[in-house]
Amino acid sequence: MITGELKSKVDTIWLTIWTGGITSPITVLEQITYLMFMKLLDDNQLKAEANANILGVPLTNKVFKDGVCVISENPLIETEYRNLRWNVFHNFEPGEMLVNIQTYVFPFIKAIGEGKDTAFSRYMKDAVFLIPTARVLSKVVGDIDSLDMNDKDIMGDVYEYLLSKIASAGDNGQFRTPRHIISMIVQLMKPTLKDKILDPAMGSAGFLLESASYISSHQSRELMKTEHMANFKTSLFSGFDTDQSMLRIGAMNMMLHGVEDPNIKYQDSLSGENTERDAYTLIMANPPFTGSVFQEEISKDLLALCKTSKTELLFMALFTKMLTVGGRCASIVPDGVLFGGNKAHKTLRKELVENQQLQAVISMPSGLFKPYAGVSTAILIFTKTNAGGTDKVWFYDMKADGFSLDDKRSPIAQNDIPDIISRFNNPEAEESRERTEQSFFVPKKEIVDNEYDLSINKYKKTIHVPVEYPPTSEIMADIYKLNVQINSELDALNKLLGL
Repeated sequence: MITGELKSKVDTIWLTIWTGGITSPITVLEQITYLMFMKLLDDNQLKAEANANILGVPLTNKVFKDGVCVISENPLIETEYRNLRWNVFHNFEPGEMLVNIQTYVFPFIKAIGEGKDTAFSRYMKDAVFLIPTARVLSKVVGDIDSLDMNDKDIMGDVYEYLLSKIASAGDNGQFRTPRHIISMIVQLMKPTLKDKILDPAMGSAGFLLESASYISSHQSRELMKTEHMANFKTSLFSGFDTDQSMLRIGAMNMMLHGVEDPNIKYQDSLSGENTERDAYTLIMANPPFTGSVFQEEISKDLLALCKTSKTELLFMALFTKMLTVGGRCASIVPDGVLFGGNKAHKTLRKELVENQQLQAVISMPSGLFKPYAGVSTAILIFTKTNAGGTDKVWFYDMKADGFSLDDKRSPIAQNDIPDIISRFNNPEAEESRERTEQSFFVPKKEIVDNEYDLSINKYKKTIHVPVEYPPTSEIMADIYKLNVQINSELDALNKLLGL
C-alpha cells in the first residue's frame, strides 16, 4: 500500500521526466523502474557485502565484480565495475552521469546473466534508456535517493501507483492486488519448495514475490542445500502475462529477490497456445475481472467446460486444467462468479463443488480495490481432485482489511485478516460456529439444493431482535402531556412578549 509521502515523491519524479520531454505514460513508468532497479541492485550488494564483512567470509556471486567490466567486445567498451554502481555514479557531475549510464550502466544491466537465456535477459533485451538530458537525470536520481528503498517490493508499490496515473489502467482488470491481500492468500496456502507455483495473470509478480519471501523465511535451512536453491532460482516459480512492461517489471522484481531465472513468459493463458496441463501444484492469482476474449482464440478444452467469453470464468476453468491432481488454487473472483444465474456461471460452480474439492469462500468488502475499482470480490480456494470430495465449504464474511474502504484507503484498527488466517488453519474449531457469526461451514447438500450458489448471504442468518413498544394508551397519554407542556410554555412566551 503506497503511502502519501511516497506518492508525493513519485509524483515529483514523474513530473520531472514528463516535463523533460517524455510524454508517453508507459515510457515514463519504464524509465522510473529502470533507475530504481539500478539502485536496488547496488543496495542489495551493499547489504550482502556488509554481512559478509561481519561474518568474515568472501562474497560470491556478485553482480558488481572487482576490476574491469567489458561491456562490448567489438567495439571494445569497458569500464571499472565500481562505475556501474549507484553509490558511486550518483555522485558524478550530471553530464558525466548521463554518459556513464547510457554507455555503461544500462547496457550492463540489460546483459546481467552472462549471456544466459533467462526471463530477465529476454524481457530486458528490447529495453531502451530514454532520459533525455543530464539535468533531468540528475534531478530524478536525487529524488530516487530520497526514497526509502528498504521496502521489500517498493518497485511493485510504485508500479501500482503509476498505473493509476494512466487513464487506461484497470480497463482490463490491470491493477495490482494490494500486498496485504496477497500476503494473506500466501499465508493461507503455505507454499513450499515441493510446490510448482504459477500465476497465469502475473502482472508485476506480486504472488510470486510473496511466495518467494514466505519460502525464504519458512524453509531457510532447506534453501542451504544446493539443489533446493537451484530450484528456487529457476523452476519453482512460473508466471504468464500479455503485457511486456509487466513482464519486464516482474523479471526485475524476481531478480531483486534472488530468483534469477523464473519461468516468466509472454503468453495469453486462455488461448490455444497455452498447452500446459496438469503441470502445477499451486496456483494463486487475481485474473482480469471485466475482460472478455474472442471465442475463436480460447482453448477448446476451456470452452468444453465453460462456454463463455468472460475472463473471470475462463480463468477458473483454466486453473482446473493446469493444476496437477492434488494441486491447490486460491483465486480472487468478482462476486458475480458466486451467484451469477447464467449457464456458464452455474456450470463453473458445479464443477468446483462436484468434480473438485471446494474448501473455502472468503467474501471481501467492495472497497478493497479502490481507487481502481469498487467491485465486490471473494477468494475461492479449492483442490483439484477430478473426483469430487467437497463435503462442506467454509465461508468467511470479511468486513475490514485494516484500511478504510473509501478512495483514500487510510489505515484503520479494524482488520479481519489475522482472524481469517487463524480460523482457516484451525477448521475443527469452526464446526460449532453458528450461521450468525462471521465464519461457518455449509454442507455440500445445502449448496447443491441452492443451485450451487456460493454467496455468503444465501447461508448467513441474521438475528432479528423484536422491538417492544409501550401500549397505545400510554403513548397517547405521553402525547397529551407534551401538548399541555407546549401550550403552557407558549402562554408564558406570550406574556413575556406582551402579546
